[in-house]
Amino acid sequence: MTLPRITRRTALAGLAGSLSLPAIHSASAQGAPIKVGVLHSLTGTMAISETALRDTVLMMVEKANSAGGIAGRRVEAVVVDPASNWPLFAEKARELLAVHKVDVTFGCWTSVSRKSVLPVFEELNGLLFYPVQYEGEEESRNIFYTGAAPNQQAIPAVEYLMGADGGEAKRIVLLGTDYVYPRTTNRILRGFLNSKGITDADIMEEYTPFGHSDWQGIVSRVKTFASQGKKTAIVSTINGDANVPFYRELGNQGIKAEDIPCVAFSVGEEELAGIDTKPLVGHLAAWNYFMSVDAPANREFISDWHTFIRNPRRVTNDPMEATLVGFKMWAQAVAQAGTTAVDAVRTAVIGQKVAAPCGFTLEMLPNHHLTKPVMIGEIQENGQFNIVWRTPAPVPAENWSRYIPENANRRR
Repeated sequence: MTLPRITRRTALAGLAGSLSLPAIHSASAQGAPIKVGVLHSLTGTMAISETALRDTVLMMVEKANSAGGIAGRRVEAVVVDPASNWPLFAEKARELLAVHKVDVTFGCWTSVSRKSVLPVFEELNGLLFYPVQYEGEEESRNIFYTGAAPNQQAIPAVEYLMGADGGEAKRIVLLGTDYVYPRTTNRILRGFLNSKGITDADIMEEYTPFGHSDWQGIVSRVKTFASQGKKTAIVSTINGDANVPFYRELGNQGIKAEDIPCVAFSVGEEELAGIDTKPLVGHLAAWNYFMSVDAPANREFISDWHTFIRNPRRVTNDPMEATLVGFKMWAQAVAQAGTTAVDAVRTAVIGQKVAAPCGFTLEMLPNHHLTKPVMIGEIQENGQFNIVWRTPAPVPAENWSRYIPENANRRR
């Protein structure tokens, strides 16, 4: 299908200023409503990636209420906008927990936002479901991580680039936004690459601030680095709307996938909606879900999304699926526990299983991370991804990496 050139900033703009948003359909549930906090940036550099996650939670709230609520109670969403401002994330988290008394929160994208709110959720014993791939090296009793750990995305992606199917890369360019997720992920990847015989001389590493727009010099340096006789690939941990000018510059300088393939960890279907994808055909992304997955649960997810958003051309993506999976596991845990009390729900979430849109049944592990399949997709002209490789089964998350020596003994 042909996708419109839209971004999350333009989706449901009228909702952005609302604080408490009841679901559209009435529920037959009785008693005090269950309050669901939504902590995603609706403005600023991360709005391009986070707005659809707000909308996904609202869709799940509406769907729960149309089925009679959860555990006999109506569900209400309480939406706040931390505006891509990391200290504001902590303030808004405290507002959700202390003022609005939410029972659970779905939110954050960047690791710096998650790090900002973590002490608040631990202090006030709140429950956060975090839906985005991240660098690992963390485990909190108050957070459930439904995105990928490095062994479920970053390492398999680099292994693919180094293999025959990925072009047998011998030099790697690590480009990232300057914050904890790219820097820690690339530290893990550098250790992994060194273990495979790729020396530091064959690794180029550069970081740029959020919202960076001038990529001409960096892309030119990448071309020079790649011209020195060894097959080269780019690994991108660039986040937010900086991806738009980055990919545009790859096209401007004629970097084609067959020459210097780029695999991205934070670019999915929604980010591509604002880019002319023709020069990018064949470049890659590594995720645990793509909209192009052929599975009954995915067809239902896409149909529900299009019905809710009232636009049959809007896309789905990996963090949206991770949000859906987290919401379903939380709802199942509430029903099992018979309460929204955090301590009881936290215990009940462990072991929950969901037949997910990725085509696999996912399980929440005792380390508060999921089992997830790994997929590599090639960008197509229509902004979708052709899945060229996937694991045969879900992979258990390893949130402590063997390539971070000081944390290696924490691996389970």
